[in-house]
Amino acid sequence: MSKKPQVELRTTPHLHAPQDVVVIMRNVVFAILPIAAWSIWLFGLSALMLLVIVTASCLITERLFTMANGQVNTLGDWSAIITGLLLALTLPPAFPLWMGVVAGFIAISMGKVMFGGLGMNIFNPALVGRAFVQAAFPVAITSWTPALFEERFSQFIPSTFTAPFMIPVTLDNWNLQYAVDGFTGATPLGLQKFDGISTPVLDLFVGNSAGSSGETSALIIMCCGLYLAIRNMLDWRIPFYIMLGTLLTAGGFYYINPQQYPEPLFMLFSGGLMLGAWFMATDMVGSPVTPLGVVIYGLFIGFLTVIIRLFGGLSEGVMYAILLANAATPLIDQYTTPKVFGHRKQS
Repeated sequence: MSKKPQVELRTTPHLHAPQDVVVIMRNVVFAILPIAAWSIWLFGLSALMLLVIVTASCLITERLFTMANGQVNTLGDWSAIITGLLLALTLPPAFPLWMGVVAGFIAISMGKVMFGGLGMNIFNPALVGRAFVQAAFPVAITSWTPALFEERFSQFIPSTFTAPFMIPVTLDNWNLQYAVDGFTGATPLGLQKFDGISTPVLDLFVGNSAGSSGETSALIIMCCGLYLAIRNMLDWRIPFYIMLGTLLTAGGFYYINPQQYPEPLFMLFSGGLMLGAWFMATDMVGSPVTPLGVVIYGLFIGFLTVIIRLFGGLSEGVMYAILLANAATPLIDQYTTPKVFGHRKQS
């Protein structure tokens, strides 16, 4: 008597992609490393220490919460490392380390663990941490360091080791001989918005200006983002439509009054737009999944970034634009989900 064939029943999904979460996350870390290396080259030991301390804060925070909740160790999925690296790259290189620890703790606890962990967060955790320190430490988060100063590999920026709740050393009383004449502590966005001074687009594209640790070189960020897009680990449509939305919005204002508003390429390559577009707005959890939703999401971020930069009180706006778009993602998906074939609307 022949045996009946065994039928194995499994729940969906039945088809699996060749890359799992760990592989994707690990490749994202690899893609971020050149950006981190460039920030260290521009700002030296302080940028390196900030990367290490903020990332360590994220890793320790995640481990403490998993232990407290009786969960397995999740550090092996690389997500906390990504959060730490991206968070550090959004901070000024002179940011006090103890504030970086606070930022890392908030990013993991409020941006990730509070929502249920990896895959459950609705906001990008790194931007949650950044938004918190933006509100809590407004002076430190807007204190900028000139790039390529001579002593960057032989000494730390004094504010790096500022004690908690003490006033950090500012550039006004820090006597350094800068390696490149003409550089100031202000970012290109700040110079343009408050002083009317424009930075050459080529300098912004290559990346040798003041700013947050990882936002300076649009070229490096784009190359690293394209690496992930080519490997199908990043939805290229999101950064594409963010850049398109930025160019269209900035171009419209520039066409109306080129004397008052900056040129579109300046808006595209300055500040944290490129880093946010390629590595934060593309978060698989916080971004839409429908084709039309991705278009709306990207254009909305680009449009809102320009509006905040031009008419807001701050010179930068990409962080708030992405967080607001993250919040709108469920609504975008709801109204852009394709109709099921044969579906009839209920009367």
